[in-house]
Amino acid sequence: MTDRIPGRPDPSDEVRAIPQGRRAGAPPPRHRGTAQTPPRGPVGTTRAIEQRSRRHWLDEDHDDPGATTLSGPAPSSQARTEALPSTRHTPDWSAEEDHRHTPRSYGEPAPRPVTPPPGAPTPPRPSGPLTSPKPPRGPRHRVRTALLVTLALLLSWAGATAWAVNSAWSQVGRVATTPAAGHIGDTSGRNTLMVGSDQRSGLTKEQKKKLGTGSAEGARTDTIMVLHTGDGDPTLLSIPRDSYVEIPGHGMNKINAAFALGGAALLSETIEKATGLRIDGYVEIGFGGFADVVDAVGGVRMCLAQPMKDAMAHVDLPAGCQTLDGKNALGYVRMRYSDPEGDLGRVKRQRQFLGALMGKVATPSTVLLPWRLHSVGSSAATAIAVGEDDSMRGTAEAMLGLRAVSGGTGHSVTVPVSNPGLETPAGTAVEWDAARSAALFDALRTGNPLPADVLPAS
Repeated sequence: MTDRIPGRPDPSDEVRAIPQGRRAGAPPPRHRGTAQTPPRGPVGTTRAIEQRSRRHWLDEDHDDPGATTLSGPAPSSQARTEALPSTRHTPDWSAEEDHRHTPRSYGEPAPRPVTPPPGAPTPPRPSGPLTSPKPPRGPRHRVRTALLVTLALLLSWAGATAWAVNSAWSQVGRVATTPAAGHIGDTSGRNTLMVGSDQRSGLTKEQKKKLGTGSAEGARTDTIMVLHTGDGDPTLLSIPRDSYVEIPGHGMNKINAAFALGGAALLSETIEKATGLRIDGYVEIGFGGFADVVDAVGGVRMCLAQPMKDAMAHVDLPAGCQTLDGKNALGYVRMRYSDPEGDLGRVKRQRQFLGALMGKVATPSTVLLPWRLHSVGSSAATAIAVGEDDSMRGTAEAMLGLRAVSGGTGHSVTVPVSNPGLETPAGTAVEWDAARSAALFDALRTGNPLPADVLPAS
């Protein structure tokens, strides 16, 4: 039993004193009750380092005989170890097992973190989540993006254009054009019959008055043309409406009577018999449709060498270049009583105006803009009729050929005439020049060059 000195605490409860006398080179004394705080290392190794430091401190040599405590000589290392609670010197082997992957060996100090010098600015802390910066986009990426955008725009334009064309084509009327006895044999190229009809059906009284069409019943052809394509430059052949020819089943008469007697089918048969050219396609446009197309494209500019005034055609135009709207354009192509050349003069004006109209329709501002193409196409489609067996491709080729003629690429000719004032039972008619007209028709049938004497003087 240990004698207790009055006024002093029990040595068993006393905090042991740190030995004062130590040999040279020994580490500085530390309070035995205070654990050394190891330097912080990487995340996950703090607990293991604390355990190592604790064991290192316990293994130090504290058996200095000169060390004393308040109650007597310092106990040995073994005694001190036994005196400490078991929880203070038992190593945590589970922590050692959890951190065997660390590259440092036992007892090796953890690397100290780099501490910025005093006064150094503190780097700003990111406000949002940490993300890796995106690499800069190079020129190849920009080129690829531009190509994709361009492709998308082209596809959109092509789709809109196809929609405009198909929508207009679906509104086009159909006409029976096959002759009762069938078509003649194939001839060179493709021949499309183009007819301008004075058909008044569908026009209101106000429209008839405005356009000056009159109120005659039935339908006649004010314009008859055959567009020849497919074997060289296209040729637009104009046939005077008063041409005196044989109409199958009806004897000799003016050619426009064929349309009134049997419609497009009888007119096709009459032209095939008179020219020997097979009719492969058909396009018909009436009074109202013609005016609507002209207005849809914003009018057509024509240059008049002299003033034109005709009460029958309801036209009064000054000389000079001017833009004709639908009403004046219709009067321009119909007028014949005030023309010194009569029907032949009208044929020339019709050919000129039709070429100018196609040139206006086929301009980039109309063709390349789907909404404008749809507007023009819809206006034309409601007043145009094609053959019941005609395809959209064949009709489009005919329109392109007509545009080429108006641009000066092809030829524009009229059936050679020997007598423009032939007196017949049907009235004054136009008589063809038999030899020259036969040579012209033969060249078109075989695809040979046109005779020089039928071509207009350059």
